[in-house]
Amino acid sequence: QVHLAESGGGLVQPGGSLKLSCVASKFTLNWYSVGWFRQVPGKEREEVSCIASSDGSSRVEDSVKDRFTISRDVSRDTVYLQMNNLKPEDTAVYYCASTFSDRCAGPFGSWGQGTQVTVSS
Repeated sequence: QVHLAESGGGLVQPGGSLKLSCVASKFTLNWYSVGWFRQVPGKEREEVSCIASSDGSSRVEDSVKDRFTISRDVSRDTVYLQMNNLKPEDTAVYYCASTFSDRCAGPFGSWGQGTQVTVSS
């Protein structure tokens, strides 16, 4: 069963911004570390960013550093991925996933169904 849901994807021009949201339906997301991943058809899924449940620290993949920011709203039990200065190579299906590891070590057990992000003029 899918217990995570992503939203916020869409079509945006290069240089534009999108904010993705991840919510859980059957558990409290605040208790988990949450990662954002993306996948392009024919390529392996890659981790984009992860926020730790232990202290809120985060890691960001080098290609999106300074453009993407992961955050958590504890009051809304939601994790976000703010994506700025989007590039065509950011086009992918974006997934959120949760892990009980308090420092994003994985494994990621629950996954959403993904939201499409398309960056094109």
